[in-house]
Amino acid sequence: MPIEDFIITVYCCIEDTLKKIIGIAPLRRKGFEPKLTDAEVLTMEVVGEFMGIDTDKGIWEYFRNHWLAYFPKLGCRSNFVRQAANLWKVKQYMQQELAEYLGVFCDPVHMCDGFPIPACKFKRAYFSKLFKEEGEAAYGYCASKNEHYFGFKGNILIDSQGVITALTITSANIDERQSLWDLVGKIEGNIIADKGLIGADFKQELKEATNIELQTAVRANMQEKRSEKFIRHLISTRRLVETVIGQLSERFHIEKLWARDKWHLTCRIARKILAHTVAVFINRKLGRSPLQFDGLVTC
Repeated sequence: MPIEDFIITVYCCIEDTLKKIIGIAPLRRKGFEPKLTDAEVLTMEVVGEFMGIDTDKGIWEYFRNHWLAYFPKLGCRSNFVRQAANLWKVKQYMQQELAEYLGVFCDPVHMCDGFPIPACKFKRAYFSKLFKEEGEAAYGYCASKNEHYFGFKGNILIDSQGVITALTITSANIDERQSLWDLVGKIEGNIIADKGLIGADFKQELKEATNIELQTAVRANMQEKRSEKFIRHLISTRRLVETVIGQLSERFHIEKLWARDKWHLTCRIARKILAHTVAVFINRKLGRSPLQFDGLVTC
């Protein structure tokens, strides 16, 4: 669809979802209402992220220069950035509302994986002052890239269609098995994961606590008791989560922070996940493949 139609479609989706989560109650109890509505700010963020513009300044400049007729009350950049950051919790609620509409919590099959989010270049980590407080960034290792880094680890859970069910951000040195507990609150069935979640005791504990069956590949020195056909199915199914992580990294630049504190980090992560879910939602409405983002917008 043309970019004009995409902006309007995103706005309609945002406006409808916003009404569902807040009802008629105002978000603000004090002060004046902002000139730019929350739905307009969220639309600008989602469209900007989908178009590959992932900085607050870049999004503001893009709409200021090209789409001011659609957002005539767009004010100064600082007001836009502040209003967008204050909506971080709203973005999380909206993403969950859309995910529920898409049926992610009823899906019996989910996939999970982790990915690195560096806070800075590894060589600069010792001198950098970013996220150095206790419980924030830490040194970690990414097995898929075979490299050490300083920063955070993203932990993502998706359903069998690629819709993001949950995501959490932890320090890079936190075990993925510990992070998984924050992702599984609303689901049941099966989770397909990589070797990082191997552990008979953990698998049994997860089964008893949540009624979730965890399936992982085995290491080279472990005995495989499952059929070869099942293993092939396991591997091919799990590739979907790698596709979603690839989209988050390449289109939405989720591995680039552009943040100097946890508040802005949380806001920017939330809008990337919301933008991905909105794009999936629009694809489903148009009868397209959920993760087929290429060709959704034409210039």
